Amino acid sequence: MVIYSGHFTPQRQPIPESTQVLNSAGGYAWAVDQWKRLNRFLLLGAEGGTYYVNERTLTRENAAALAQCLNDDPVRTIQTIVDISQEGRAPKNTPALFALALAAAHNQADTRRLALANLTKVVRTGTHLFQFLEAVQVFRGWGRGLRSAVAHWYEGRDPDWIAYQVVKYRQRGGWTHADALRLSHPISSLHDGLFKWIVDGELNSGCPQIVHQFAQLQNAQDEVTVVNLLEDNPLLTWELVPDKFLTSSTVWQAMLPNLPMTALIRNLGRLTVNKAVTVANSDIVTARLIDQETLKRARIHPITILSALETYRQGKGQRGHLEWIPLPQIEAALETAFYRSFGNIIPTNKRIVLALDVSGSMGSGVIAGVPGLTPRVASAAMALVTARVELQHHIIAFSHQMVPFEGEPWQRLADVTRFIDQTPMGGTDCALPMIWALQNNIQADAFMVFTDSETWAGAIHPAQALQEYRLRTGIPAKLIVVAMTSNGFTIADPNDGGMLDVVGFDTATPGLTTDFINGNL
Repeated sequence: MVIYSGHFTPQRQPIPESTQVLNSAGGYAWAVDQWKRLNRFLLLGAEGGTYYVNERTLTRENAAALAQCLNDDPVRTIQTIVDISQEGRAPKNTPALFALALAAAHNQADTRRLALANLTKVVRTGTHLFQFLEAVQVFRGWGRGLRSAVAHWYEGRDPDWIAYQVVKYRQRGGWTHADALRLSHPISSLHDGLFKWIVDGELNSGCPQIVHQFAQLQNAQDEVTVVNLLEDNPLLTWELVPDKFLTSSTVWQAMLPNLPMTALIRNLGRLTVNKAVTVANSDIVTARLIDQETLKRARIHPITILSALETYRQGKGQRGHLEWIPLPQIEAALETAFYRSFGNIIPTNKRIVLALDVSGSMGSGVIAGVPGLTPRVASAAMALVTARVELQHHIIAFSHQMVPFEGEPWQRLADVTRFIDQTPMGGTDCALPMIWALQNNIQADAFMVFTDSETWAGAIHPAQALQEYRLRTGIPAKLIVVAMTSNGFTIADPNDGGMLDVVGFDTATPGLTTDFINGNL
């Protein structure tokens, strides 16, 4: 740890005797190691790029870090990919699929075998399979190992489960299950009838019941037939229903009791338009939305809910022409669901400053590819998760100067994110939260700074500002840097045990920060 003793360095220069590097904004910060970068990529992805780095370059940089991890410790790397994917910690599984595909093409045979041996742990749905195949073909050809792993994905599962995946996820990115079967050549007498239908379209007695019911749905001529089929088999989801029946309130009401949680969340606008959900029966939907165990079992990530809330309250979809009048009960339930999707958060009962970077660089790019969900908007939502459980807190916003902000935990999440989105932007000075606390005699046990770490505008580095705060107040304050993009920088001094770098919207982050603030790490 560098001791500053009152000697401060402008952010456009490195701190003497430190290991700081030039960031993308022209300032200096610390480079995160390849393992932290791997976590950031798996959790946040690289969609949309950042203000300073385009998506293609950011993906390439993260791929280089991933390759270094695979070279250094393939077992640890692949286990990290599997853990983050299986635990539902990331908003999307796409980065994990990309990472596993890269591992499956590694130049070491043992690494390739280990990656393919974990295929079914990361590739859990038909859509996942298509995404993996699309990625892996960029890195390698169809050798024996890949054919065997994909064949096992089909052969090792119950025919009913495979049939459900086939009728629900029929194609993506130009891939179909028929393509995957022709390339992998699975052999299984148990699946013969199903495979023949997938490849040749021949409906036969060996096909599971859901295939026959799917065929009946496609040929249905009236709502009564559709409703009867939906009531007979709860596994028949909305994706299987012909488009001409998806404007029917009767059909949606038949699906509603068994609609999977993710489908329910993503179709709230459609359900409202079609009057399948009204003020009179909204309690049925809201009860499901706010049930914490249901959210957990369905692996509903907070980003999924936040995206649904932002879309639903706007009264129109990002694509298509659907428009609706939002029901207040549904909006309120989505907000509750957002907080509950993080699990039970234990308060630290410490004094915490929640500092939101609202600079220009935080207004570019998107979190997990969600339209409109910029890092600056997402950071406000993430901060409110902590604010709701910590009674002793201050929420502040900053760019190159402090930005007036009246955010309080009892305000509606939609109002706070809208306010942040409309806040004027500027340069970045991540030292301001600590300077502000000193100037205003704020006693803080921890500062949580939600940022992309592209700081450059200040006359003192954030780590120096924290050290100055500690010296002047006598409080051994801690700094938690919540990374909101998957770049390679942090303002946390890696040699200071009182600073921690975590990833925004990792569902494990609230528990990790609680342990760190309480000294349990």
